Amino acid sequence: MSKVDVLLGLQWGDEGKGKIVDVFAPRYDVVARFQGGPNAGHTLEFDGIKHVLHQIPSGIFREKTLNVIGNGVVLDPIVFKAEIDKLKKYNISFDRNLFISKKAQLIIPTHRLLDRAYETAKGDNKIGSTLKGIGPTYQDKIGRQGLRVGDIVSSNFKERFSKLAEIHFSILKQYNFTDFNWSDLEKEFFDSVNFLKQFQLIDSEYFINEQIKNGSSVLAEGAQGSLLDIDFGSYPFVTSSNTVTAGACTGLGVAPKHIGEVFGIFKAYSTRVGSGPFPTELLDDVGERMRKQGNEFGSTTGRPRRCGWLDLPSLKYSIMINGVTQLLMMKADVLNIFDTIKVCTHYKLENETTVDRVPYEIITEKITPVYTDLPGWKNNLSRDSSKLPSELESYILFIESQLEVPVTLVSMGPDREQTILRKSTK
Repeated sequence: MSKVDVLLGLQWGDEGKGKIVDVFAPRYDVVARFQGGPNAGHTLEFDGIKHVLHQIPSGIFREKTLNVIGNGVVLDPIVFKAEIDKLKKYNISFDRNLFISKKAQLIIPTHRLLDRAYETAKGDNKIGSTLKGIGPTYQDKIGRQGLRVGDIVSSNFKERFSKLAEIHFSILKQYNFTDFNWSDLEKEFFDSVNFLKQFQLIDSEYFINEQIKNGSSVLAEGAQGSLLDIDFGSYPFVTSSNTVTAGACTGLGVAPKHIGEVFGIFKAYSTRVGSGPFPTELLDDVGERMRKQGNEFGSTTGRPRRCGWLDLPSLKYSIMINGVTQLLMMKADVLNIFDTIKVCTHYKLENETTVDRVPYEIITEKITPVYTDLPGWKNNLSRDSSKLPSELESYILFIESQLEVPVTLVSMGPDREQTILRKSTK
């Protein structure tokens, strides 16, 4: 019986999960997304072409890999159709290697409208939502009134859809939100639902467990990042799902005993999109240089990302709650431009206490990062680099000594070839 390896982000998302799933996919029989929805933007780059996937698992470009959209995902049929249409020119065998859980929740057009209405009403206290309808869809799931993918083949689906939309209309009316054309939105939705019916809709929990029993290798692909987890992130500035390893169990129907390796992905520095605490954020020229060098603009929203130095207390926290067994460092090349690189090892709280833990008060207090300075490598890392510069190796060794987990992979660019394995990842 095989194990399910989990790959997830350890920061606030945008760590580069899509690239690594694409790199790792050839060694797995199945890649399965376990949470999130079109708020994800997993970027893959190869053969000079950049691809951004929002709902489809990142193993889709590997011909022999089966891809599963799990029950923990919220699926927007409109976004799904647009993604498939964009990928058709690559001759991908969707009928053979893409499977969708009947238990995945459906995002309907009014979910997106509610998202906009809620965020507008928050004013200066807005969360920084991607406005894709994720939060309202998960709300309906928890409120036990949502629709699921398996419902689209029911004879009364249109009736149930209309009933849910009417509930949403009454809320939108309270917010005086009327800026939409419902007939157009409804038509687009049902056109996309009819398109969705062509695909393999499955009881994904049985499918995944049969794959495990038969010895198939499975990689669970997470979205967003651990510090955005609904329970363990910087609440309320979080996403609406469990982004941690435990979310792979509930989002796929996998028992904890089946979890194997946990690959934790992190950038060599830190970024965040939207509102919320960010202790190492750089609001100066250094942060701006980091943003430009790393092309730090959201793949889903296009918004500029907030940038800062690496934050080890938050990484320790993410490693602990996820049971991370291997660390994968992304975008090491972005730091090429700096003579000195800072690493946050502790936080100083307002009461002058110094800690290396993420405190509950991180939302309300001013946290001052305590830094250690390390020499930069000032080396143009490229796809031909077979050996890491000594300064970069020292940077990694320092991180390993602090986090007590090995860094087994270093990414030095967006292309799948720009990757170095420091140690065996299997």
